[in-house]
Amino acid sequence: MITKCTVLIVEDNDALREMFRRRLIRRGYQVELAADGEEGLVKAAEDSPDLILLDMSLPGKNGWTIASELKSEAQTKKIPIIAITAHAMRGDRERALQVGCDDYVSKPINFHNLFAAMDRLQQ
Repeated sequence: MITKCTVLIVEDNDALREMFRRRLIRRGYQVELAADGEEGLVKAAEDSPDLILLDMSLPGKNGWTIASELKSEAQTKKIPIIAITAHAMRGDRERALQVGCDDYVSKPINFHNLFAAMDRLQQ
């Protein structure tokens, strides 16, 4: 299998993080993991992933803040971010895009939609 790219998954729920990891590895992605926003910021800066899947409801520094910080730093601002969130209220997609996310996928995750968004951002 050809390796597609490196994806950083920033998700505080252990079961979801592991599910994402397994599904992405099966599709040929290299996967890095972060359990919270602070770890995600560090790994994004150190590892320069090709794409970030960012849970927006993280404890401590939430995903809205993390996305904004990633897009304000020279070394991480060009990394595409997909917001992964249970926030599916009117305006949440626009809010995610406004803080710097490049796409938005709501939970529960439809992997067909997630992979389509990932493919669009990797072209």
